[in-house]
Amino acid sequence: MQSLKDKINGLAKALGKNTADPQDYTDYQTLRKQYEMQANAEVKQAQQVSKNQRISTLHGRSDLNPKWTFANLVEDSDDVIEAVSIAHSFIAAHEDINWRNAGSHMMIFYGDYGRGKSHIAGAIAHQLIDQYEITVLYRQLSTLLELRYSSYDFGAQDNVGQKFREAHQELLNVDLLILDEVCVNETMLKKNTQSWLGNLLRQRLVNKKNCILITNHNLSELEMALGRYCFESIKEYDTYKVRFAGPSRRKGLVADDSEQAAQPPAYQPNQLR
Repeated sequence: MQSLKDKINGLAKALGKNTADPQDYTDYQTLRKQYEMQANAEVKQAQQVSKNQRISTLHGRSDLNPKWTFANLVEDSDDVIEAVSIAHSFIAAHEDINWRNAGSHMMIFYGDYGRGKSHIAGAIAHQLIDQYEITVLYRQLSTLLELRYSSYDFGAQDNVGQKFREAHQELLNVDLLILDEVCVNETMLKKNTQSWLGNLLRQRLVNKKNCILITNHNLSELEMALGRYCFESIKEYDTYKVRFAGPSRRKGLVADDSEQAAQPPAYQPNQLR
């Protein structure tokens, strides 16, 4: 004699309907967990895609050389090895929210041409963007000053004044400002330029924004070139100095044996004040 279950299955087959296998049955709680896991995976994937897009945008707006990474850096002298160690410490400090909110920090990279100053500064910036989505702006000071001087040309037809105001606002707002070639070929900036740069640094200080200054001057020459007002602005930061004294890493047209002699490192972590 057929059971009720067999009769129902027989009727279903006669009507051309599939009969459910009890082993295929999934309870509500299991289904809910499966859907939640799938939804969470999709949310994480969307968040990662969004993060990658934000990071890509930050890299694009930073104006950094994409080759300036730690992976592309050759640590072939003591000063570079020391500078890389300091750089990693600076990057790691960003993990601490209290450190970020404690004040403004400035690193001064100084030394002759081709020693790797800009490369290491750029490597710091790239990693800060990747790890913490820090906004970064790399600018050569001479380029900013040219734009600033041009902004006084009231007869200009290319809105250079508006462009400089927008550029200045960006200099104030960005989390990490890298100023390269500070006072290059300058024994002393003009007084109004000293005031402008000093005010820029002081405003960034108040807003707890960090800076990296890169210069070919030694520190005494840099103080003279920037002027007392501007240099006093720098002293207000938690300021650390790294001197690059090793051989040039740029391939010259003529080999210079004097550049091959490595000099001892000169990291000076003490503050300027």
